[in-house]
Order: sequence, then structure tokens, then C-alpha cells
Amino acid sequence: MDRYPAAFFLLLLLLLLLLLPLLLAHASRNPIRLPSDRSADLRIGRDDAVGAKWAVLIAGSRGFYNYRHQADICHAYQIMKNGGLKDENIIIFMYDDIAKHVENPRPGIIINHPEGGDVYAGVPKDYVGDDVNVNNFFAVLLGNRTALTGGSGKVVDSGPNDHIFIFYSDHGGPGVLGMPTFPYLYADDLIDVLKKKHVSGTYKSMVFYLEACESGSIFEGLLPEDINIYATTASNAYESSWGTYCPGLYPSPPPEFYTCLGDLYSVAWMEDSDKHNLRTETLKQQYQLVKTRTAVNDTYLFGSHVMEYGELELNMQNLFLYVGSNPANENATFIDDNSLSSFSKAAVNQRDADLIYFWHKYQKAREGSSHKLNAQKELLEVISHRLHIDNSIEFIGKLLFSSKQGSEVLKTVRPAGQPLVDDWSCLKSMVRTFEAHCGSLSQYGMKHMRSLANICNVGISKEMMAEVSAEACISIPASQWSSLQKGFSA
Repeated sequence: MDRYPAAFFLLLLLLLLLLLPLLLAHASRNPIRLPSDRSADLRIGRDDAVGAKWAVLIAGSRGFYNYRHQADICHAYQIMKNGGLKDENIIIFMYDDIAKHVENPRPGIIINHPEGGDVYAGVPKDYVGDDVNVNNFFAVLLGNRTALTGGSGKVVDSGPNDHIFIFYSDHGGPGVLGMPTFPYLYADDLIDVLKKKHVSGTYKSMVFYLEACESGSIFEGLLPEDINIYATTASNAYESSWGTYCPGLYPSPPPEFYTCLGDLYSVAWMEDSDKHNLRTETLKQQYQLVKTRTAVNDTYLFGSHVMEYGELELNMQNLFLYVGSNPANENATFIDDNSLSSFSKAAVNQRDADLIYFWHKYQKAREGSSHKLNAQKELLEVISHRLHIDNSIEFIGKLLFSSKQGSEVLKTVRPAGQPLVDDWSCLKSMVRTFEAHCGSLSQYGMKHMRSLANICNVGISKEMMAEVSAEACISIPASQWSSLQKGFSA
């Protein structure tokens, strides 16, 4: 001890006290990791220890007249890809009958803007054709490979620190979303799956962008505010959403196209994402810009009310957390009044977009040709189907509630915050009963889901519904639109 005087130990202690803050700071930045911790970070798709980004992109329609939905999804893929997401973390649902369709004037190419480039290139073919169905979507979201039927087998294999982005573009109706296969996707089933995903503890936060008519009804009164999910919708619970870049409107698609290229809400958020630095732009900032553009200068004459649901506090997060950000935009500066282009009379009601397609197809066909006759037949069948569905629902309302009260009961909209229907099983039963006697509702007939829900809400029995449906519909029209060959939509 004599060799080390007390002064030496005092100096050593002082030195340790000076170095201790530096050592603690280094430890906080570089903590000791267990092997299990390190292996968790190396799971497929993991970007960093904070968590991976996952994206599920769904086009719920088929047919060239619905070109815009697959165009939306392909465009969204390009945003994710440019943002740095890996293909194994981007899961695509699309029927894939557009790019190589005989009517596509640019074979193998899909565009989402009149002057836009190909958005189809490189898109993964995860779930195509009849593999685009409700069962596979739910299995993918829950990470349940054993429940899949066909497809690539990719699922959202997410962990507790991961962030999930879902974009769904299609037709819809009160409480329901379309699929190219039957059955359709009903709101109660979707919400149940989202709740299961939350209980599994396999995500940190989720964002859901939904393009469809009456899309607000999918979340209205249903989506909890405490399961770390933020959702925005193209419309409220009782109005249509809108297609854009359509023939005869401004801006129009290239003259060789006679179908709409995109949807107003969808192109609004994607064209915003194309040009901004998403590392700094928040979900709330994008929501406000998209809301303004989709409102068409606050007129709503050719637009809709973009809504938000769920845990609204999440909208303060940066978009980068979910969709990445294109490095080319890293110097872009966000400005609050940097509104996206808005044009009056630049959009068409989603449910009428197919009429525009069939009309222009008929107009462009050469006089006297077989193409002209076939186009005329298709147009007349579409119109006839619409009349059949509308008249049948109206007649059923009169038989149930009298001529004076029928329309009022069927069109009743419940107060904000209430779900569309109290008994979802009843709604699905009413859909099947109607279709059994009157034929398929199809994508157009989804608009009448509120009427069928109201029939449940006032206590009409399945037996009574069957009786009046049989009286209202003596026969089912023979056209493809009314056919039940593919099964019931519920």
C-alpha cells in the first residue's frame, strides 16, 4: 500500500467520475444485445431495430372498365418501391387482367395519369385472378400461411415494432367492399380481423387508406380508437367516391383510351407522395391536402368528403414510417398551401364510370361492325341490369312498408358514430335472400346495402323478405350482370 499513496487513488477516482457520463452515453447508444435480440433484427424485411415497413395493396375489381383500380395499386407499388420498401414486404392483390387485355391500347403497360409513365413494370404478382379473395386477404394480414389458397404465399410476417400500410381501391357500398370474386368484404369481418391482428401483438401501428363509395361506413362506429390504427377514406358513410382522368373530362386520358385512369382520392394522395419528402411530411398534412383536392374547391359537386377514423393522434407521424420516401425528393420543402391540382368537372361518380366506358366503346366502334353490335349489347345490358336492381329494391320497399313510407325507410341514414346495421348476420342473410330471387347485386347493386341494412334494423324477418322478394322478382334477367354462377356476394 505504501507504493500507492492516497493521492494516487484520489486522482484515479476523480478520473473515473469524469469518464462515467461518457461511458453511460456510449452504452445507451450501443447496448449489449443478446443473441436472440440480434436474430430478431435479422428477420426477413427488417429495416432496423425500430421495425420494418409492410404494405398490402389491393385492387378489388376486374374488367377493363375498372382499369383505374389496378392502375391505382400499381402506382402505389412504385411509391413503396421508390421509398425503399423491399418486394418481400409489399404484398399485391390484383386480378391482373388489364395490362395484357385485348382492349389495352398500350399492351403490357398501365398508366395512372394522362401523361404518366408505366406503373405496371416490376409489380409482384402475389395474388391474381381468383386468388384475389376475402379469405386470402385476411390470411395475409394475420400472417396465417396455412389459411391461404393459392398465390405467392407471402404474408405480413410482422413483429411488435413494425408498421403496416394498407391501400384498398375498388367499388363499395354501405358496409361492404367489392372483390373480383364472391363473397364481398363486409365491414364487420374486416374490423374483427384488425382486432385479431392487434391482439396478436404483431404491429406497432397501422395506416389504412380506403378508396370506395360510402367508404366511411366501413369504419363508422366500428373501428376502435385504441388499437393503433389510423384510417382515411375517400368518402363519408353515405356518398360516392369519384373516378378521374376519364374520357370526355378534363384532364382527359390519351385519345386511344376510353376508360378512367384513376380515382380522385387515390391519385390525390399518390401524386402528393410522388413529389414530397415523406421523411418530413406527416399523415395529417397529406390528409389535409388530399381532403382539399377531393372536395374540388369545397364544392363537392364532383368530389367527396375525405374522412379519418381510429387513433387520430397517429396522423402526426411522418409518412416515411409507412411508405418510405423517394431519395430524389429529399430536398423538397413542404408548404401548407401547396395544394394539389384541382379541376372542376374533372371526375365522375364511381358507379357511373363503367357507363362512360361502355358508351365510348360503342361510340368508337366502326358503324356496321360486329364490334359496334357487341358494344351496343353490353351497354344495353348494363343499363337494363341497373334498372332491374333499382326497381326491385324499390318494389320490395313498397311491399314491406307501403308506397308512401317505403322509400323513406330504405334511405334512412343513421346518426354519425353509429354503424350501418346492428346485426351483420341479418344483413348478409338479406343479401342472399334478395339475390336468390332477384339475381346478383353486382358492383352496382352494392349501393343498396343501406336499404337491406335498414330492413334488418326495423326487424323484418328472413321469411318475410323471401316472400316479398319472390313477388318483386318473377324471374332473374339472363345477362352476365345478374348471373349467380359465381355464388352469393354475402
